[in-house]
Amino acid sequence: MPTLTTAFRFSSAVLAACALGSPPAVAAQAYPFSQRSTISQSVAHTNISVTYGRPVARGRALFGTLVPWDSVWHPGADSATVVTFSHDVLLDGRPLAAGAYSLWLIPRPQGRWVLIFNRAAHVFHQPYPGAASDALRLEVTPETGAHMESMAIYFPAVLRDEATFRVHWGSTFIAVQLKAPFRPT
Repeated sequence: MPTLTTAFRFSSAVLAACALGSPPAVAAQAYPFSQRSTISQSVAHTNISVTYGRPVARGRALFGTLVPWDSVWHPGADSATVVTFSHDVLLDGRPLAAGAYSLWLIPRPQGRWVLIFNRAAHVFHQPYPGAASDALRLEVTPETGAHMESMAIYFPAVLRDEATFRVHWGSTFIAVQLKAPFRPT
């Protein structure tokens, strides 16, 4: 009859063999490379939510290489990024009606980039639904800042009825000024 010590050694050996026998690739394949994220922000009486995949730079050259210049790209991974506004807003002074939109971007090697809010909200990241369903196109100036390994969409400044909406990946970001004017119902 085995002693308690012998049983413990056997159990430990079985557990170690199972742990060592599992190939590391199986564990790595269980998780997506790009994690899903949702951010919600209230600006005055307007609720804004953004749902998107967060691609990871992983040492790659991003804009101009992984993301081609002068091509429509959806800032995110997998399903297109969805931005929802509960009330009408102004983005860089231009009106956008309440609703859900997919987000697209045209990066350029020089000059301003194009940020697109498209009415086809729940689509995959390719193909681009087309300019016919664009609700708003804005020209935005890319800026350089601290490195952001996983792409992030966030609101770095919120004050009363105004906010900054930012898309940031690698050391490049674009920012749009958002205004949520109060309209009593």
